[in-house]
Amino acid sequence: MASEGPASRHYSFGNVLVTWRRWWRMAVTATVNQAAVIEKRRVECEISSRYLLMLCMSAGIATLGLLLSSPAVVIGAMLLSPLMDPIMGLGFALAIGDFQWIKQSARSLAIGTLLAVIFCALLVFLSPLQTVTSEIAARTQPNLFDLGVAFFSAIAGAYAMIRGREGTIVGVAIATALMPPLAVIGFGLATFNWTVFSGALLLYVTNLMTIALTATLMARLYGFRTNLSERQTAFQTFVIVAAFVALAIPLGISLRQIAWEANATRQINSAVLDAFDSRARLSQIDTDFKTSPIQVSATVLTPQLESDAERITARAMSRTLGTPVEVKINQYRVGTSAQAAEQAQLSAALASQEADREAAEELAERLALVAGVSPDEVTVDRERRRATVSASPLEGATLAAYAELERRIEASEPEDWEIRLEPPLKPLPQISFDGEEISPAGQEALGLAEWAIKRLGLPVRISGRADAVEAVRLAFAERGITVQTDPGRAGSDDVTVQWSTQVQ
Repeated sequence: MASEGPASRHYSFGNVLVTWRRWWRMAVTATVNQAAVIEKRRVECEISSRYLLMLCMSAGIATLGLLLSSPAVVIGAMLLSPLMDPIMGLGFALAIGDFQWIKQSARSLAIGTLLAVIFCALLVFLSPLQTVTSEIAARTQPNLFDLGVAFFSAIAGAYAMIRGREGTIVGVAIATALMPPLAVIGFGLATFNWTVFSGALLLYVTNLMTIALTATLMARLYGFRTNLSERQTAFQTFVIVAAFVALAIPLGISLRQIAWEANATRQINSAVLDAFDSRARLSQIDTDFKTSPIQVSATVLTPQLESDAERITARAMSRTLGTPVEVKINQYRVGTSAQAAEQAQLSAALASQEADREAAEELAERLALVAGVSPDEVTVDRERRRATVSASPLEGATLAAYAELERRIEASEPEDWEIRLEPPLKPLPQISFDGEEISPAGQEALGLAEWAIKRLGLPVRISGRADAVEAVRLAFAERGITVQTDPGRAGSDDVTVQWSTQVQ
């Protein structure tokens, strides 16, 4: 009897598997009208005016939401995005091996992607706000959670389409993984920030591959096969296989990096806690893998403070990860009970919020004092860590004095705050030349003029010798500033820069 036990168990498992497969075919896949699903998906993958319009509107809303660092506005863009149709079409086309459908879906997806990026870049280029916000920074590198969003969105989308229950909610889920990264790609392109551009592009490609391949696997699971498509040539079959591999390779590379970072994060958390008493709790930890060495910032609630915790943790992390790590640990002494630690964690969060509010109020008072205005006239954006104030006119002060004043204020404030001092309407400096090139003094004047123009946002006109005017116009253009030109108006070698409102 003992010798028959394993065989009996194997036989039972085989019966269960066969029974399950028979049930799946008869009760699940047989109830799906595959031809109708394919036909509907094929039609909705076509490029139309509605597809292009809704894509642009969704991209525009997403861009504004990212610039304003408003999650609510970014979510609103998801309600309009039509990206679900071509990317899910690509997944279904791969599942049934339909070469023509693959071309159609890829074409719609490529044109839509290019249009969205260009439209977003144009909006950012025309926008006075071009700061990397927290919403933008969060979409510059794929991580395990982004991958999870794309994966579950693809499962929901494929299931809804197969069962004929697709709708706005499913489209929102898929757009969540695709439209914000597209908008960030446009931001990076418009601001020439290649770190943001490349990071968002990697995130977009990773999410796209995840959704397409998951849709393919879901379609195959529900019985979609190559016999449902038109007859293939050997070349078309090769192209389909190559397309599948092309989708899988970058996803595999991204998965490898994501897996390494996820494992490294667990090891970092463990290393931090190992340096403290077993009753210690990790309140918050932030890890920046992009820097060299890796930067780790942690907050620990502990009944006993450890003076050497940072050195011990950094050494342990560097040895485990095989790369240099810098560690900064903020320690808060709390009671020994779990309830005390939880209360301390909540108190620390509330204290941090209150301290942030008080710091913003103190910053407003200091800026008001320096600028000669009341604190009510200082605009403090705590979320984006930016403070703006319009300085009152000071007798004898030039634009250079106001620019230097802003630099000194910013140097005295925390590094994560951006200080913007808007000067009064003062004359702009002339751009001097050394032969046919802008002189060193002219370069300084150019930088000062750029600062004033970006702070006040007013139109500018330049005049002087034709070739010198053109050189200055190009120099401003490289800095993202468009100026009006009046060549030949002045006779000297210097180029005069004036506010358009002051030109008579």
